[in-house]
Amino acid sequence: MSTLLESYAAGRWFRAADEGAPLLDAATGEEVARISNRGLDIGAMVGHARETGGPALRALTFHERAAALKALAKHLLTGKDEFYALSVRTGATSRDTAVDVDGGIGTLFSFASKGTRELPNDTIVLDGAVEVLGKGGTFVGQHIFTSRPGVAVQINAFNFPVWGMLEKLAPAFLAGLPTIVKPASQTAYLTELVVRRIIESGLLPEGSLQLISGSAGSLLDELTMQDSVAFTGSAHTAGILRRHPNVVDGGVRLGVEADSLNCSILGPDVRAGDPEFDLFVKGVVAEMTVKAGQKCTAIRRVIVPDAIAGQVVDALAERLSKITVGDPRNPDVRMGALASLGQRDEVRKAVESLRASAEVVVGDPDGGPLLDGDAERGAFLTPLLLRANPGATEPHNVEPFGPVSTVLTYDSVDEAVTLAARGKGSLVASVATHDPGVARSIVLGLAPWHGRVLLLDRDDAKESTGHGSPLPMLVHGGPGRAGGGEELGGVRAVLGHMQRTAIQASPDLLTAVTGQWTTGAARREDGVHPFRKSLAELRIGDTIKSAERTVSLADIEHFAEFTGDTFYAHTDAEAAARNPLFGGIVAHGYLVVSLAAGLFVEPSPGPVLANYGVDNLRFLTPVKADDTIAVTLTVKQIKPRNSADYGEVRWDALVTNQDGQPVATYDVLTLVAKTWPLNPQ
Repeated sequence: MSTLLESYAAGRWFRAADEGAPLLDAATGEEVARISNRGLDIGAMVGHARETGGPALRALTFHERAAALKALAKHLLTGKDEFYALSVRTGATSRDTAVDVDGGIGTLFSFASKGTRELPNDTIVLDGAVEVLGKGGTFVGQHIFTSRPGVAVQINAFNFPVWGMLEKLAPAFLAGLPTIVKPASQTAYLTELVVRRIIESGLLPEGSLQLISGSAGSLLDELTMQDSVAFTGSAHTAGILRRHPNVVDGGVRLGVEADSLNCSILGPDVRAGDPEFDLFVKGVVAEMTVKAGQKCTAIRRVIVPDAIAGQVVDALAERLSKITVGDPRNPDVRMGALASLGQRDEVRKAVESLRASAEVVVGDPDGGPLLDGDAERGAFLTPLLLRANPGATEPHNVEPFGPVSTVLTYDSVDEAVTLAARGKGSLVASVATHDPGVARSIVLGLAPWHGRVLLLDRDDAKESTGHGSPLPMLVHGGPGRAGGGEELGGVRAVLGHMQRTAIQASPDLLTAVTGQWTTGAARREDGVHPFRKSLAELRIGDTIKSAERTVSLADIEHFAEFTGDTFYAHTDAEAAARNPLFGGIVAHGYLVVSLAAGLFVEPSPGPVLANYGVDNLRFLTPVKADDTIAVTLTVKQIKPRNSADYGEVRWDALVTNQDGQPVATYDVLTLVAKTWPLNPQ
């Protein structure tokens, strides 16, 4: 008997007592594994996630969580050969497996990098600027994101057993939420293998990842308002989830990625022989055949100008004729099997529905040549291209989740956009055009109906990742039929798992909560220049108030000559006098900033290693000749780095004139040693 898949629940592997249901090799029909979770205590899993996994994750900073993800990605890379060997049983070619396995591991790396570079080494995230709520500045507000004490449940489709899990795990993990994974049964053996290797690594806190192999059972019944569900699958199942009482009335957050009739549009400016024509054809064929068309982002509708539709069909037919179908173990096979015989039956039914208003122009729905494989036991289907009749409705309503696309024609850009919109909301659209006007018109028309739009032309083709590849840094999801959910998108995905709260307080209390100095909060002057303090010694609110400096006309003239900035407001007294904003010669803004640096800097070698930038620079009051300026510099934020012996310090800089008016405000960014001297001997 083949292996019975196990669930990882409440800190141990659980094996059902029954024999389970068989899972078959997509190409040969041989039994790969069996699946059952009869007797699994799902309530205990949810409790374990809340009581063990959640607290352990929330005790880590974003940078510590990111480091764990990076270590995990490196570890999984060492097991790629094992994952590839098992992935072939899902019907996947090596190219298909790369999309799934390498794509999933790459997503871990991407979120690890985002977490380190774009999130603080803290457990909360500040959202936007401080809002001043009172005239005196003693009542202020700030939005913050905090981790929820809940569970992130993911219910995944069969087509991406690795990427589907890891792309959901990474942002939830960074957000401090433990994850329970429920993979689709058909390919769950690959998910189970990857989870087993993750658990064996010991790189993630106990309780932060659990696995259900088999039915979801009472899972949604166990969830509460702090929990979330990310679902990828059919619109029918999504509808069932949306009607669950805990979703309707219990506050459980549900994100859905469902059916999607994605389209690719050939721009009206493109002619046969243009680079965009070839790129378009190549892209359509790739999306029809990668993963045997079993991708939620695959191109289902091929929208082309009526005048060259025949040339497009001929070009697609020529390229599709070179696609070899068969057992993916054969290295000469370009397209493997669908996930199961049942899935092939579903695709054939969808094709029959499409044929009510379209004809098959390439391929045979009932069979076709195989390079290798069992035509009876293997779930093989040749690529199928249909051409729709004018006014066809089925291509806008029926999704064949396999290697099937339908060609539709248009006469104007407006008509192309209308055809795309008839899909009622999709994950992605692509447009092959080299005309900027066409690009803008089509994008503005497509954007309300799509989560992502790829503009493909000769300039970006070499680096383009293609129509069907969701990227970790860009949102993945779509409106309407596509489910209305949103995943990925870099830090957006992390924050989507967190709770945004508006905090109202005095500047001092807000500073205490956020860990960032707020204007109006107490400053601390202890007689030690802050530039002489290491990261271990610095405190939020540490301040230096500089001496004064008079800005002379000679200073302004010298700066103009030295830099070449001879703008009239700095050099022509008569013209400057007519300027309604200045009324005379004024100092360059960057002269003011430069002089300010000279006022607050401490020149001796010390813990401040480098100045690496200035943020939020604003010039508020013009500085005229013989005005006097001074600077107040305050430690605003301290961000240690786990990977270096220094950290980042953000300083609030306020430049004022002799009347106490603010002249300029900005943040100074420095790198400061954690201890000083760096190498005490």
